Amino acid sequence: MDMNEVIARINELAAKNKTVGLTEEELEERAKLRRMYIDNVTGNLKGQLDNTYILRPAGTKEKVVRK
Repeated sequence: MDMNEVIARINELAAKNKTVGLTEEELEERAKLRRMYIDNVTGNLKGQLDNTYILRPAGTKEKVVRK
């Protein structure tokens, strides 16, 4: 499932929740979709940080390390 589709479905469920409420199955689906979205965002951020370097005034590059 594409992330745009995931976001669209999350938004559909949010709108339905505000108007008529969600069934138990829809609540479970919403939880799964939210977890997929959070995992995707977290993974993208980690990937970006893995390729991030700090450029020091002396001209050296230092890889960002996890604390």
